[in-house]
Amino acid sequence: MSSVSAVNSLLSSTATTTPAISISSILAATAGTSTPGIDVTSAVAAAIYADRAPERAWQADQTTLSSQTTALTSIQTATEALATDMQNLNSLTGPLAARTVTSSDSNDLAATAATGTVSGTHTVVVNSVATTASWYSDLESSPTATLPTSSLTLTTTAGPSATFATGTGTSGDTLNDLATAINGSNLGVRATVVSDATGSRLAIIADTSGTAAGFSITSANYTGTSWTSPDMPTGSTLGANSVTLTIGGTPTTITTTAGETYAQLATAINGLGLGVNATAGSDANGTNLTIASNDGLTPFTINEPAFGFTQSATGADASLTVDGVPIDSATNTVTGAINGVTLNLLGAAPGSPISLTVASDASQVSTAINQFVTDYNTAIGLVNTQFNVDSTTNSQGVLGTDSTVVSLQSALEQAFNYVYTPATGTTSVSTIGDLGITMANDGTLSVDSATLNSALTNNATDVQNFFEGTALNGFANSVYNTLNNYTSPANGAFSVDLNSMAATNTDLTSQINDYETGYIASQQTILTADFSQAEVALQQLPQQMAQLNALLGLTPTGNSNG
Repeated sequence: MSSVSAVNSLLSSTATTTPAISISSILAATAGTSTPGIDVTSAVAAAIYADRAPERAWQADQTTLSSQTTALTSIQTATEALATDMQNLNSLTGPLAARTVTSSDSNDLAATAATGTVSGTHTVVVNSVATTASWYSDLESSPTATLPTSSLTLTTTAGPSATFATGTGTSGDTLNDLATAINGSNLGVRATVVSDATGSRLAIIADTSGTAAGFSITSANYTGTSWTSPDMPTGSTLGANSVTLTIGGTPTTITTTAGETYAQLATAINGLGLGVNATAGSDANGTNLTIASNDGLTPFTINEPAFGFTQSATGADASLTVDGVPIDSATNTVTGAINGVTLNLLGAAPGSPISLTVASDASQVSTAINQFVTDYNTAIGLVNTQFNVDSTTNSQGVLGTDSTVVSLQSALEQAFNYVYTPATGTTSVSTIGDLGITMANDGTLSVDSATLNSALTNNATDVQNFFEGTALNGFANSVYNTLNNYTSPANGAFSVDLNSMAATNTDLTSQINDYETGYIASQQTILTADFSQAEVALQQLPQQMAQLNALLGLTPTGNSNG
Protein backbone atom coordinates (compact mmCIF):
# COMPACT_ATOMS: atom_id res chain seq x y z
CA MET A 1 0.00 0.00 0.00
CA SER A 2 1.35 3.50 -0.90
CA SER A 3 1.76 6.20 1.73
CA VAL A 4 -1.21 8.13 0.37
CA SER A 5 -3.42 5.05 0.50
CA ALA A 6 -2.32 4.34 4.08
CA VAL A 7 -3.20 7.87 5.16
CA ASN A 8 -6.56 7.75 3.43
CA SER A 9 -7.30 4.41 5.07
CA LEU A 10 -6.44 5.74 8.53
CA LEU A 11 -8.56 8.87 7.99
CA SER A 12 -11.56 6.83 6.96
CA SER A 13 -11.28 4.51 10.01
CA THR A 14 -10.60 7.09 12.72
CA ALA A 15 -12.13 10.36 11.63
CA THR A 16 -15.22 9.85 13.73
CA THR A 17 -13.48 8.64 16.89
CA THR A 18 -10.22 10.55 17.08
CA PRO A 19 -10.87 14.32 17.27
CA ALA A 20 -7.26 14.92 18.37
CA ILE A 21 -5.97 14.22 14.82
CA SER A 22 -5.60 17.37 12.62
CA ILE A 23 -6.90 16.42 9.18
CA SER A 24 -5.74 19.73 7.70
CA SER A 25 -2.21 18.96 8.84
CA ILE A 26 -2.30 15.63 7.10
CA LEU A 27 -3.61 17.22 3.89
CA ALA A 28 -0.87 19.82 4.05
CA ALA A 29 1.66 17.05 4.16
CA THR A 30 0.30 15.58 0.94
CA ALA A 31 1.01 18.88 -0.76
CA GLY A 32 4.67 18.68 0.15
CA THR A 33 4.72 21.15 3.02
CA SER A 34 6.47 20.25 6.20
CA THR A 35 4.43 18.57 8.95
CA PRO A 36 5.22 17.72 12.53
CA GLY A 37 3.70 14.31 11.93
CA ILE A 38 1.34 12.48 14.29
CA ASP A 39 1.73 12.36 18.14
CA VAL A 40 0.91 8.71 18.36
CA THR A 41 0.50 8.68 22.20
CA SER A 42 -1.90 11.64 22.21
CA ALA A 43 -3.82 10.34 19.23
CA VAL A 44 -4.30 6.92 20.81
CA ALA A 45 -5.31 8.49 24.16
CA ALA A 46 -7.90 10.67 22.43
CA ALA A 47 -9.39 7.70 20.65
CA ILE A 48 -9.45 5.58 23.79
CA TYR A 49 -11.07 8.43 25.74
CA ALA A 50 -13.90 8.45 23.21
CA ASP A 51 -14.20 4.68 23.43
CA ARG A 52 -14.49 4.92 27.24
CA ALA A 53 -17.66 7.00 27.15
CA PRO A 54 -19.79 4.07 28.45
CA GLU A 55 -17.34 3.58 31.32
CA ARG A 56 -17.72 7.19 32.40
CA ALA A 57 -21.45 6.74 32.53
CA TRP A 58 -21.07 3.61 34.65
CA GLN A 59 -18.59 5.37 36.96
CA ALA A 60 -21.03 8.25 37.37
CA ASP A 61 -23.62 5.67 38.42
CA GLN A 62 -21.13 4.30 40.98
CA THR A 63 -20.55 7.81 42.37
CA THR A 64 -24.28 8.22 42.81
CA LEU A 65 -24.50 4.80 44.47
CA SER A 66 -21.68 5.75 46.87
CA SER A 67 -23.50 8.94 47.87
CA GLN A 68 -26.74 7.02 48.30
CA THR A 69 -25.02 4.35 50.41
CA THR A 70 -23.41 6.96 52.67
CA ALA A 71 -26.69 8.83 53.15
CA LEU A 72 -28.72 5.67 53.76
CA THR A 73 -26.14 4.33 56.24
CA SER A 74 -26.39 7.58 58.23
CA ILE A 75 -30.17 7.27 58.32
CA GLN A 76 -29.85 3.61 59.31
CA THR A 77 -27.50 4.47 62.20
CA ALA A 78 -29.83 7.20 63.48
CA THR A 79 -32.87 4.91 63.22
CA GLU A 80 -31.06 2.11 65.07
CA ALA A 81 -30.22 4.56 67.88
CA LEU A 82 -33.91 5.41 68.17
CA ALA A 83 -34.81 1.70 68.19
CA THR A 84 -32.32 1.17 71.04
CA ASP A 85 -33.98 4.01 72.97
CA MET A 86 -37.33 2.28 72.58
CA GLN A 87 -35.89 -1.00 73.84
CA ASN A 88 -34.44 0.85 76.83
CA LEU A 89 -37.88 2.27 77.63
CA ASN A 90 -39.50 -1.13 77.20
CA SER A 91 -37.35 -3.06 79.68
CA LEU A 92 -37.99 -4.37 83.16
CA THR A 93 -34.45 -3.27 84.02
CA GLY A 94 -34.48 0.03 82.13
CA PRO A 95 -34.83 3.61 83.41
CA LEU A 96 -38.57 3.25 83.98
CA ALA A 97 -37.80 0.54 86.53
CA ALA A 98 -35.07 2.56 88.29
CA ARG A 99 -35.89 3.56 91.87
CA THR A 100 -34.71 6.17 94.34
CA VAL A 101 -35.12 6.08 98.11
CA THR A 102 -35.62 9.24 100.16
CA SER A 103 -34.91 9.20 103.92
CA SER A 104 -36.44 11.69 106.36
CA ASP A 105 -33.23 11.40 108.42
CA SER A 106 -30.32 10.88 106.08
CA ASN A 107 -27.81 11.33 108.92
CA ASP A 108 -28.97 8.14 110.63
CA LEU A 109 -30.40 6.09 107.77
CA ALA A 110 -29.78 5.87 104.04
CA ALA A 111 -31.09 3.29 101.59
CA THR A 112 -30.94 2.13 97.99
CA ALA A 113 -33.52 0.19 96.00
CA ALA A 114 -33.02 -2.40 93.29
CA THR A 115 -34.49 -1.94 89.83
CA GLY A 116 -38.20 -2.72 89.77
CA THR A 117 -38.73 -2.42 93.54
CA VAL A 118 -42.33 -1.69 94.43
CA SER A 119 -42.80 1.98 95.21
CA GLY A 120 -44.10 2.92 98.65
CA THR A 121 -43.32 4.43 102.06
CA HIS A 122 -41.88 2.53 105.03
CA THR A 123 -41.19 3.43 108.67
CA VAL A 124 -37.89 2.45 110.27
CA VAL A 125 -36.79 2.88 113.90
CA VAL A 126 -33.07 2.33 114.57
CA ASN A 127 -32.53 1.36 118.21
CA SER A 128 -28.80 0.65 117.94
CA VAL A 129 -26.20 0.13 115.26
CA ALA A 130 -23.95 -2.88 114.90
CA THR A 131 -20.53 -2.52 116.50
CA THR A 132 -17.23 -4.29 115.96
CA ALA A 133 -15.30 -5.83 118.84
CA SER A 134 -11.86 -4.34 119.47
CA TRP A 135 -9.10 -4.42 122.11
CA TYR A 136 -5.85 -2.53 122.59
CA SER A 137 -2.78 -3.14 124.69
CA ASP A 138 -0.94 -0.97 127.16
CA LEU A 139 1.82 1.19 125.76
CA GLU A 140 5.19 -0.16 124.76
CA SER A 141 8.16 2.01 123.92
CA SER A 142 8.16 1.07 120.22
CA PRO A 143 6.87 -1.53 117.74
CA THR A 144 10.23 -3.30 117.89
CA ALA A 145 10.86 -3.22 121.67
CA THR A 146 11.49 -6.70 123.07
CA LEU A 147 8.55 -8.04 125.06
CA PRO A 148 9.03 -9.99 128.29
CA THR A 149 8.37 -13.73 128.32
CA SER A 150 4.65 -14.33 128.64
CA SER A 151 1.61 -15.33 126.59
CA LEU A 152 -1.93 -14.22 125.78
CA THR A 153 -4.94 -16.20 124.64
CA LEU A 154 -7.47 -14.85 122.12
CA THR A 155 -10.86 -16.59 122.25
CA THR A 156 -13.64 -15.86 119.77
CA THR A 157 -17.33 -15.89 120.65
CA ALA A 158 -17.80 -18.65 118.07
CA GLY A 159 -15.36 -20.86 120.00
CA PRO A 160 -11.96 -21.04 118.24
CA SER A 161 -9.02 -19.69 120.22
CA ALA A 162 -5.24 -19.42 120.00
CA THR A 163 -2.43 -18.68 122.44
CA PHE A 164 0.48 -16.47 121.46
CA ALA A 165 3.76 -16.55 123.34
CA THR A 166 5.91 -13.45 123.83
CA GLY A 167 9.61 -13.15 124.42
CA THR A 168 10.24 -16.72 123.29
CA GLY A 169 11.97 -15.98 120.02
CA THR A 170 9.13 -17.57 118.05
CA SER A 171 5.94 -15.56 117.52
CA GLY A 172 6.07 -12.51 119.74
CA ASP A 173 9.41 -10.96 120.47
CA THR A 174 7.99 -7.53 119.52
CA LEU A 175 4.59 -5.97 118.92
CA ASN A 176 5.23 -6.27 115.18
CA ASP A 177 5.94 -9.99 115.58
CA LEU A 178 2.85 -10.50 117.70
CA ALA A 179 0.64 -8.69 115.15
CA THR A 180 1.98 -10.93 112.37
CA ALA A 181 1.30 -14.07 114.41
CA ILE A 182 -2.27 -13.01 115.24
CA ASN A 183 -3.06 -12.10 111.62
CA GLY A 184 -1.89 -15.52 110.51
CA SER A 185 -4.17 -17.36 112.95
CA ASN A 186 -7.37 -17.15 110.85
CA LEU A 187 -9.43 -16.24 113.91
CA GLY A 188 -11.44 -13.55 112.10
CA VAL A 189 -9.52 -10.65 113.61
CA ARG A 190 -6.81 -8.30 112.35
CA ALA A 191 -3.99 -6.90 114.47
CA THR A 192 -2.13 -3.66 113.81
CA VAL A 193 0.50 -1.70 115.68
CA VAL A 194 -0.56 1.88 116.35
CA SER A 195 2.18 4.35 117.21
CA ASP A 196 2.04 7.99 118.28
CA ALA A 197 4.15 10.40 120.30
CA THR A 198 3.56 8.44 123.51
CA GLY A 199 4.61 5.02 122.23
CA SER A 200 3.08 1.97 120.54
CA ARG A 201 0.07 -0.24 121.21
CA LEU A 202 -1.27 -3.41 119.67
CA ALA A 203 -4.83 -2.95 118.38
CA ILE A 204 -6.93 -6.03 117.58
CA ILE A 205 -10.22 -5.60 115.71
CA ALA A 206 -12.76 -8.19 114.54
CA ASP A 207 -13.09 -8.56 110.79
CA THR A 208 -16.85 -8.19 110.97
CA SER A 209 -19.33 -6.51 113.26
CA GLY A 210 -21.97 -8.16 115.40
CA THR A 211 -22.23 -10.23 118.54
CA ALA A 212 -21.13 -13.45 116.87
CA ALA A 213 -17.84 -11.86 115.78
CA GLY A 214 -16.82 -10.83 119.33
CA PHE A 215 -13.70 -12.08 121.08
CA SER A 216 -11.92 -11.90 124.44
CA ILE A 217 -8.25 -11.68 125.48
CA THR A 218 -6.68 -13.19 128.57
CA SER A 219 -3.05 -13.30 129.62
CA ALA A 220 -1.13 -16.19 131.10
CA ASN A 221 -0.50 -16.00 134.82
CA TYR A 222 3.04 -15.46 136.09
CA THR A 223 4.11 -17.24 139.27
CA GLY A 224 7.41 -16.45 141.01
CA THR A 225 9.09 -14.21 143.55
CA SER A 226 9.99 -11.25 141.31
CA TRP A 227 8.33 -9.76 138.24
CA THR A 228 9.08 -6.65 136.17
CA SER A 229 6.59 -5.12 133.75
CA PRO A 230 7.48 -4.13 130.19
CA ASP A 231 8.74 -0.59 129.76
CA MET A 232 6.25 2.18 129.19
CA PRO A 233 7.52 5.35 127.47
CA THR A 234 8.55 8.06 129.89
CA GLY A 235 5.66 10.41 130.56
CA SER A 236 3.02 7.90 129.45
CA THR A 237 0.22 6.67 131.70
CA LEU A 238 -1.73 3.46 132.18
CA GLY A 239 -5.13 2.73 130.74
CA ALA A 240 -8.19 1.51 132.60
CA ASN A 241 -7.35 -2.04 133.61
CA SER A 242 -6.85 -4.35 136.55
CA VAL A 243 -4.10 -6.51 138.02
CA THR A 244 -4.78 -9.52 140.23
CA LEU A 245 -2.14 -10.68 142.73
CA THR A 246 -2.60 -14.08 144.34
CA ILE A 247 -0.51 -14.81 147.45
CA GLY A 248 -1.05 -17.90 149.58
CA GLY A 249 -4.13 -18.75 147.53
CA THR A 250 -5.82 -15.41 148.20
CA PRO A 251 -6.41 -13.22 145.13
CA THR A 252 -6.40 -9.43 145.37
CA THR A 253 -7.42 -7.24 142.41
CA ILE A 254 -6.00 -3.78 142.01
CA THR A 255 -7.89 -1.61 139.51
CA THR A 256 -6.21 1.15 137.58
CA THR A 257 -7.91 4.10 135.99
CA ALA A 258 -6.83 5.81 132.83
CA GLY A 259 -4.08 8.33 133.47
CA GLU A 260 -2.40 6.57 136.41
CA THR A 261 1.34 6.02 136.48
CA TYR A 262 3.41 3.03 137.58
CA ALA A 263 4.39 5.00 140.68
CA GLN A 264 0.73 5.38 141.70
CA LEU A 265 0.09 1.71 141.05
CA ALA A 266 3.13 0.78 143.20
CA THR A 267 1.80 2.91 146.06
CA ALA A 268 -1.61 1.25 145.79
CA ILE A 269 -0.09 -2.27 145.91
CA ASN A 270 2.22 -1.48 148.82
CA GLY A 271 -0.68 -0.04 150.77
CA LEU A 272 -2.47 -3.38 150.75
CA GLY A 273 0.11 -5.18 152.91
CA LEU A 274 0.22 -8.26 150.74
CA GLY A 275 3.77 -9.27 151.60
CA VAL A 276 5.20 -7.90 148.37
CA ASN A 277 6.99 -4.72 147.54
CA ALA A 278 6.15 -2.76 144.37
CA THR A 279 8.66 -0.30 142.96
CA ALA A 280 8.33 2.10 140.04
CA GLY A 281 11.61 2.34 138.17
CA SER A 282 12.97 3.65 134.89
CA ASP A 283 15.71 2.97 132.38
CA ALA A 284 16.69 4.12 128.90
CA ASN A 285 13.49 2.62 127.45
CA GLY A 286 11.04 4.29 129.85
CA THR A 287 9.34 3.44 133.15
CA ASN A 288 8.40 0.05 134.59
CA LEU A 289 6.97 -1.65 137.63
CA THR A 290 8.79 -4.30 139.69
CA ILE A 291 7.00 -6.53 142.23
CA ALA A 292 9.04 -8.79 144.55
CA SER A 293 8.11 -10.89 147.60
CA ASN A 294 9.32 -9.28 150.83
CA ASP A 295 11.19 -12.38 151.95
CA GLY A 296 12.40 -13.36 148.53
CA LEU A 297 10.97 -16.83 149.06
CA THR A 298 7.18 -16.64 149.01
CA PRO A 299 5.86 -16.94 145.46
CA PHE A 300 2.98 -14.85 144.10
CA THR A 301 0.91 -15.00 140.93
CA ILE A 302 0.03 -12.02 138.73
CA ASN A 303 -2.56 -12.41 136.01
CA GLU A 304 -1.13 -10.02 133.35
CA PRO A 305 2.60 -10.33 133.56
CA ALA A 306 3.45 -8.91 130.14
CA PHE A 307 0.99 -6.13 129.37
CA GLY A 308 -2.69 -5.48 129.90
CA PHE A 309 -5.39 -5.35 127.24
CA THR A 310 -8.37 -3.00 127.35
CA GLN A 311 -11.59 -3.76 125.50
CA SER A 312 -12.48 -0.62 123.55
CA ALA A 313 -15.68 -1.93 121.95
CA THR A 314 -17.85 -5.02 122.21
CA GLY A 315 -19.29 -6.74 119.19
CA ALA A 316 -23.04 -6.12 119.04
CA ASP A 317 -25.82 -6.61 116.51
CA ALA A 318 -27.87 -3.75 115.12
CA SER A 319 -31.40 -3.51 116.45
CA LEU A 320 -34.21 -1.88 114.47
CA THR A 321 -37.84 -2.19 113.52
CA VAL A 322 -39.14 -1.93 109.96
CA ASP A 323 -42.84 -1.23 109.60
CA GLY A 324 -43.19 -2.53 113.17
CA VAL A 325 -41.28 -5.77 112.58
CA PRO A 326 -38.21 -6.22 114.84
CA ILE A 327 -34.97 -6.83 112.95
CA ASP A 328 -31.60 -7.97 114.28
CA SER A 329 -28.58 -7.58 112.00
CA ALA A 330 -24.93 -8.39 112.51
CA THR A 331 -23.99 -5.55 110.16
CA ASN A 332 -25.16 -2.01 109.50
CA THR A 333 -26.02 -2.99 105.94
CA VAL A 334 -29.44 -4.57 106.24
CA THR A 335 -31.06 -6.48 103.39
CA GLY A 336 -34.32 -8.40 103.36
CA ALA A 337 -36.18 -6.16 105.77
CA ILE A 338 -37.85 -4.44 102.79
CA ASN A 339 -37.98 -6.43 99.56
CA GLY A 340 -35.49 -4.95 97.09
CA VAL A 341 -34.23 -2.29 99.51
CA THR A 342 -30.82 -2.15 101.19
CA LEU A 343 -30.70 -0.18 104.43
CA ASN A 344 -27.49 1.53 105.53
CA LEU A 345 -27.52 2.31 109.25
CA LEU A 346 -25.43 5.41 109.84
CA GLY A 347 -26.36 6.22 113.43
CA ALA A 348 -28.77 5.22 116.17
CA ALA A 349 -31.86 7.33 116.75
CA PRO A 350 -33.71 5.28 119.43
CA GLY A 351 -37.44 5.79 119.37
CA SER A 352 -37.32 8.17 116.41
CA PRO A 353 -39.28 6.89 113.40
CA ILE A 354 -37.56 7.49 110.07
CA SER A 355 -39.63 7.57 106.89
CA LEU A 356 -38.26 5.87 103.74
CA THR A 357 -39.97 6.55 100.42
CA VAL A 358 -39.28 4.33 97.41
CA ALA A 359 -40.22 6.01 94.15
CA SER A 360 -39.48 6.02 90.42
CA ASP A 361 -36.20 7.70 89.53
CA ALA A 362 -37.60 10.72 87.67
CA SER A 363 -34.13 11.89 86.67
CA GLN A 364 -33.28 8.67 84.81
CA VAL A 365 -36.67 8.54 83.11
CA SER A 366 -36.41 12.19 82.01
CA THR A 367 -32.95 11.59 80.59
CA ALA A 368 -34.15 8.53 78.65
CA ILE A 369 -37.18 10.37 77.22
CA ASN A 370 -35.12 13.39 76.17
CA GLN A 371 -32.61 11.01 74.58
CA PHE A 372 -35.23 9.35 72.39
CA VAL A 373 -36.56 12.78 71.34
CA THR A 374 -33.02 13.84 70.37
CA ASP A 375 -32.40 10.62 68.43
CA TYR A 376 -35.79 10.84 66.72
CA ASN A 377 -35.06 14.40 65.59
CA THR A 378 -31.71 13.28 64.21
CA ALA A 379 -33.34 10.49 62.21
CA ILE A 380 -36.25 12.54 60.84
CA GLY A 381 -33.85 15.40 60.06
CA LEU A 382 -31.67 13.14 57.91
CA VAL A 383 -34.77 11.81 56.16
CA ASN A 384 -36.24 15.26 55.51
CA THR A 385 -32.96 16.41 53.98
CA GLN A 386 -33.46 13.95 51.13
CA PHE A 387 -36.68 15.71 50.10
CA ASN A 388 -35.39 19.27 50.28
CA VAL A 389 -35.08 20.78 46.78
CA ASP A 390 -31.76 22.49 46.00
CA SER A 391 -32.51 25.93 44.57
CA THR A 392 -29.41 25.81 42.35
CA THR A 393 -29.80 22.34 40.86
CA ASN A 394 -33.58 22.18 41.35
CA SER A 395 -33.16 18.58 42.54
CA GLN A 396 -33.76 16.58 45.71
CA GLY A 397 -31.24 14.63 47.76
CA VAL A 398 -29.69 11.44 46.43
CA LEU A 399 -32.37 9.38 48.20
CA GLY A 400 -35.32 11.60 47.28
CA THR A 401 -36.93 8.80 45.28
CA ASP A 402 -35.68 5.88 47.39
CA SER A 403 -38.69 3.82 48.47
CA THR A 404 -37.15 2.92 51.84
CA VAL A 405 -36.61 6.55 52.79
CA VAL A 406 -40.01 7.64 51.49
CA SER A 407 -41.80 5.00 53.58
CA LEU A 408 -39.62 5.63 56.64
CA GLN A 409 -40.59 9.31 56.75
CA SER A 410 -44.25 8.40 56.90
CA ALA A 411 -43.69 5.52 59.34
CA LEU A 412 -41.76 7.69 61.82
CA GLU A 413 -44.44 10.34 61.95
CA GLN A 414 -47.31 7.86 62.18
CA ALA A 415 -45.60 5.85 64.94
CA PHE A 416 -45.81 8.82 67.28
CA ASN A 417 -49.57 9.12 66.89
CA TYR A 418 -49.88 6.15 69.27
CA VAL A 419 -52.71 6.29 71.82
CA TYR A 420 -52.58 4.18 75.01
CA THR A 421 -55.84 2.91 76.46
CA PRO A 422 -55.64 1.00 79.76
CA ALA A 423 -57.58 -2.24 80.03
CA THR A 424 -59.32 -0.95 83.15
CA GLY A 425 -59.61 2.43 84.78
CA THR A 426 -58.20 5.67 83.45
CA THR A 427 -54.78 7.14 82.85
CA SER A 428 -53.31 10.63 82.78
CA VAL A 429 -50.85 9.66 80.04
CA SER A 430 -52.34 8.31 76.83
CA THR A 431 -50.26 10.17 74.19
CA ILE A 432 -46.81 11.69 73.98
CA GLY A 433 -48.54 15.05 74.19
CA ASP A 434 -49.46 14.26 77.81
CA LEU A 435 -45.72 14.14 78.51
CA GLY A 436 -45.19 17.60 77.05
CA ILE A 437 -43.87 16.24 73.72
CA THR A 438 -45.20 17.96 70.59
CA MET A 439 -44.51 17.49 66.87
CA ALA A 440 -43.75 20.40 64.55
CA ASN A 441 -44.82 20.67 60.89
CA ASP A 442 -41.48 19.23 59.77
CA GLY A 443 -42.00 16.16 61.94
CA THR A 444 -39.46 17.08 64.62
CA LEU A 445 -40.31 16.75 68.32
CA SER A 446 -39.85 19.16 71.23
CA VAL A 447 -40.21 18.63 74.99
CA ASP A 448 -41.85 20.92 77.52
CA SER A 449 -39.72 20.16 80.60
CA ALA A 450 -42.27 21.47 83.10
CA THR A 451 -45.04 19.22 81.76
CA LEU A 452 -42.72 16.21 81.60
CA ASN A 453 -41.40 16.70 85.14
CA SER A 454 -44.93 17.12 86.47
CA ALA A 455 -45.98 13.82 84.88
CA LEU A 456 -42.92 12.02 86.22
CA THR A 457 -43.41 13.42 89.73
CA ASN A 458 -47.17 13.08 90.07
CA ASN A 459 -48.09 10.24 87.72
CA ALA A 460 -45.00 8.02 87.52
CA THR A 461 -47.07 4.82 87.26
CA ASP A 462 -49.11 6.21 84.35
CA VAL A 463 -45.89 7.20 82.57
CA GLN A 464 -44.51 3.69 82.98
CA ASN A 465 -47.77 2.11 81.81
CA PHE A 466 -47.81 4.34 78.71
CA PHE A 467 -44.36 3.20 77.64
CA GLU A 468 -44.56 -0.44 78.77
CA GLY A 469 -48.27 -1.24 78.57
CA THR A 470 -49.54 -4.19 80.59
CA ALA A 471 -46.90 -6.64 79.33
CA LEU A 472 -44.19 -4.65 77.57
CA ASN A 473 -46.67 -3.92 74.79
CA GLY A 474 -47.12 -0.17 75.08
CA PHE A 475 -45.86 2.85 73.15
CA ALA A 476 -42.17 1.87 73.25
CA ASN A 477 -42.89 -1.59 71.88
CA SER A 478 -45.16 -0.19 69.15
CA VAL A 479 -42.50 2.23 67.92
CA TYR A 480 -39.77 -0.41 68.14
CA ASN A 481 -41.78 -2.86 66.02
CA THR A 482 -42.24 -0.16 63.39
CA LEU A 483 -38.53 0.63 63.34
CA ASN A 484 -37.58 -3.05 63.28
CA ASN A 485 -39.15 -3.32 59.81
CA TYR A 486 -36.27 -1.13 58.71
CA THR A 487 -33.44 -2.01 61.12
CA SER A 488 -33.68 -5.80 61.22
CA PRO A 489 -30.27 -7.14 60.11
CA ALA A 490 -31.89 -10.15 58.44
CA ASN A 491 -34.56 -8.63 56.22
CA GLY A 492 -35.05 -5.01 57.27
CA ALA A 493 -35.58 -2.43 54.55
CA PHE A 494 -32.18 -0.86 55.21
CA SER A 495 -30.35 -4.15 54.74
CA VAL A 496 -32.30 -4.97 51.59
CA ASP A 497 -31.71 -1.52 50.11
CA LEU A 498 -28.02 -1.38 51.01
CA ASN A 499 -27.44 -4.92 49.75
CA SER A 500 -29.08 -3.98 46.46
CA MET A 501 -26.86 -0.90 46.14
CA ALA A 502 -23.78 -2.99 46.89
CA ALA A 503 -24.79 -5.61 44.32
CA THR A 504 -25.39 -2.96 41.66
CA ASN A 505 -22.04 -1.37 42.43
CA THR A 506 -20.35 -4.77 42.14
CA ASP A 507 -22.03 -5.39 38.78
CA LEU A 508 -20.88 -2.01 37.48
CA THR A 509 -17.33 -2.72 38.62
CA SER A 510 -17.39 -6.04 36.80
CA GLN A 511 -18.85 -4.37 33.71
CA ILE A 512 -16.10 -1.75 33.73
CA ASN A 513 -13.39 -4.35 34.26
CA ASP A 514 -14.77 -6.55 31.47
CA TYR A 515 -15.00 -3.56 29.09
CA GLU A 516 -11.41 -2.62 29.90
CA THR A 517 -10.01 -6.11 29.35
CA GLY A 518 -12.35 -7.17 26.53
CA TYR A 519 -12.42 -4.07 24.38
CA ILE A 520 -10.24 -1.15 25.50
CA ALA A 521 -7.05 -3.19 25.79
CA SER A 522 -7.36 -4.56 22.25
CA GLN A 523 -8.40 -1.17 20.85
CA GLN A 524 -5.35 0.41 22.40
CA THR A 525 -3.09 -2.15 20.69
CA ILE A 526 -4.81 -1.75 17.30
CA LEU A 527 -4.87 2.05 17.41
CA THR A 528 -1.26 2.28 18.47
CA ALA A 529 -0.22 0.11 15.51
CA ASP A 530 -2.43 2.05 13.05
CA PHE A 531 -1.30 5.49 14.16
CA SER A 532 2.32 4.39 14.16
CA GLN A 533 1.94 3.17 10.55
CA ALA A 534 0.26 6.44 9.58
CA GLU A 535 3.10 8.38 11.17
CA VAL A 536 5.64 6.49 9.06
CA ALA A 537 3.56 7.09 5.93
CA LEU A 538 3.35 10.82 6.62
CA GLN A 539 7.08 11.02 7.10
CA GLN A 540 7.58 9.35 3.66
CA LEU A 541 4.92 11.38 1.81
CA PRO A 542 6.98 14.48 0.82
CA GLN A 543 9.71 12.36 -0.80
CA GLN A 544 7.16 10.33 -2.70
CA MET A 545 5.43 13.50 -3.97
CA ALA A 546 8.75 14.88 -5.18
CA GLN A 547 9.43 11.68 -7.06
CA LEU A 548 5.98 11.80 -8.64
CA ASN A 549 6.46 15.41 -9.78
CA ALA A 550 9.76 14.50 -11.36
CA LEU A 551 8.23 11.66 -13.31
CA LEU A 552 5.49 14.00 -14.56
CA GLY A 553 7.96 16.73 -15.49
CA LEU A 554 6.43 19.14 -13.04
CA THR A 555 8.40 21.81 -11.32
CA PRO A 556 7.51 22.33 -7.67
CA THR A 557 6.06 25.73 -6.93
CA GLY A 558 8.66 28.15 -5.65
CA ASN A 559 11.66 26.51 -7.42
CA SER A 560 11.26 28.04 -10.94
CA ASN A 561 14.10 30.22 -12.35
CA GLY A 562 11.97 31.66 -15.24
